[in-house]
Amino acid sequence: MNRILTTAVIAVGQLAAVGLAVAPQLSARTTGETYLMRVAPVDPIDPFRGAYVALDYPGLHLDDETVPDDAGHGDLYVTLVQDGDLWRAGTRSRARPDSGPYLACDDRAWQVRCGIESWFLPQDEAARAEQQLQDGAVAEVRVDGRGHAAVVDVRAP
Repeated sequence: MNRILTTAVIAVGQLAAVGLAVAPQLSARTTGETYLMRVAPVDPIDPFRGAYVALDYPGLHLDDETVPDDAGHGDLYVTLVQDGDLWRAGTRSRARPDSGPYLACDDRAWQVRCGIESWFLPQDEAARAEQQLQDGAVAEVRVDGRGHAAVVDVRAP
């Protein structure tokens, strides 16, 4: 009986860990508002991760702007500003904005990561998508109230 209980506790713990790992993406997809953002595709195939298009968003590069209240690396919040029909990165801050749409990001690595940097596709579609989107593209991104974001679609402008 003790062995069965231990196995059940471990299984439930693993399921909870998986749930926590995907919660931000699920929250963005199910409760988020839709924003269209300009993107450029980069590197379609990674032998370890599979077929995807790595997306580059103007304004999210570390060298584009320094964070005014920069105390190192960690949580970073990027506001979204409407620019015609599209949205773009606005100001950066270490403090969560009080209002308006924003992305909850992380800059602990060499780039700003907001959870919208990759768009996974079937193997045969990734290379074709990169070719079609070479001149720029628009990403349909869903963002929830806590700044969690998920790419829903990428298409030509």
